[in-house]
Amino acid sequence: QVQLVESGGGSVQDGGSLRLSCAASGRTFSTYTMGWFRQAPGKEREFVGAIMWNGGTTYYEESVKGRFTISRDNAKNTVYLQMNSLKPEDTAVYYCAAEQYGRVRGPFGGSWGQGTQVTVSS
Repeated sequence: QVQLVESGGGSVQDGGSLRLSCAASGRTFSTYTMGWFRQAPGKEREFVGAIMWNGGTTYYEESVKGRFTISRDNAKNTVYLQMNSLKPEDTAVYYCAAEQYGRVRGPFGGSWGQGTQVTVSS
């Protein structure tokens, strides 16, 4: 399994942007479908979207579609979550997850990062 470390979280105002990164260890990153999840205080963890291991196929939940973009750089063993037009309801801890040869809509039961906090103020 890969080890995952998220970064890039922070505090922004309503309408702002952030880019999260998730760096993976190991030499097999290109075989992992990478997903992003988030968990707001008092709520269950929810799926945000993912990018397939074998190319550019992506999937986004309706709540972020058109505002968030997931990309990957296999040479850097990194997946990104570009978040634009952020809203206060996007406030959460964001996690990345990896599933080897996984499907774009999951499941993700393999590796998880420790999370990074995103706070959007109105």
